[in-house]
Amino acid sequence: MNTSAITRRGRGKARRAAHGSAVEAGARAGFVARGVIYFLVGILALRIAFHGGGGSAGSGGKGQADRGGALAEIAQKPFGSVLLWALGAALVGMAVWRLSEAAFGAAGPDGRKATRRAASAARAVFYAAVSFSVLAFAAGSGSSGSGSSDRQSQSATARVLDLPGGRWIAGAAGAVVIGAGLWIAVRAVRRTYHKHLRMAEMSERMRRAVDVTGVFGGAARGVVFATAGGFVVAAAVTYEPGKAKGMDDTLRSFAETPAGPWLLAVIAVGLAAFGLFSCANARWRRT
Repeated sequence: MNTSAITRRGRGKARRAAHGSAVEAGARAGFVARGVIYFLVGILALRIAFHGGGGSAGSGGKGQADRGGALAEIAQKPFGSVLLWALGAALVGMAVWRLSEAAFGAAGPDGRKATRRAASAARAVFYAAVSFSVLAFAAGSGSSGSGSSDRQSQSATARVLDLPGGRWIAGAAGAVVIGAGLWIAVRAVRRTYHKHLRMAEMSERMRRAVDVTGVFGGAARGVVFATAGGFVVAAAVTYEPGKAKGMDDTLRSFAETPAGPWLLAVIAVGLAAFGLFSCANARWRRT
């Protein structure tokens, strides 16, 4: 057997493994983990909307409407440590699934397009970082898992602004985040997620529930991303890294609008809805 034949056989085995049951199970577990985190962030934001308060950068994440706050909330529950390890492991599964999509293509007719595979690679890196932060928190490293998203955003912005041409780099990064947020919102409103879900297998009631949570939740998530990107652009324009905001301060900023806490409440319910939509993906997603 020549080398090329061995290589082809090896690639075939890797491709089958990438589309195997283990990777699929990891992906579905990852959707559940993402859903749990977004649902808790929504609940925390709703609590802030009507009761105010919340944690500070040194509070270990408690009370913050971001991933750190969600992890701190879980840690307080019975068997919280076990749940955190399970969430971290599930997000590793999500990262592996996205990596397999980048390497071998995703489900669907356009799954092997270069743009689709590049997006999957970027998502793999993102979920690898998120899973690391969750596992670090589970292991007791609060600075990695539950540190204030606001402090982290401001610190990262400050480092970028100190670079040559830092204002342009930070501004461009903020513009990319704004674009990503708008892209997420538009795709949700247009219901492009239909092509990724086995909609025909759902009951009529389930289809309605998926559309309500998918459109409302996706739009709310996109608005939060776009707003956070806007704050990064503002920090770049004014050369003030303190104007950059993480998810917690971005959410709190909605309560400072003329609509007051009601706008934050709408966004909070939307994020919780996205959490439910993510859990629906765990059941109905094409992998």
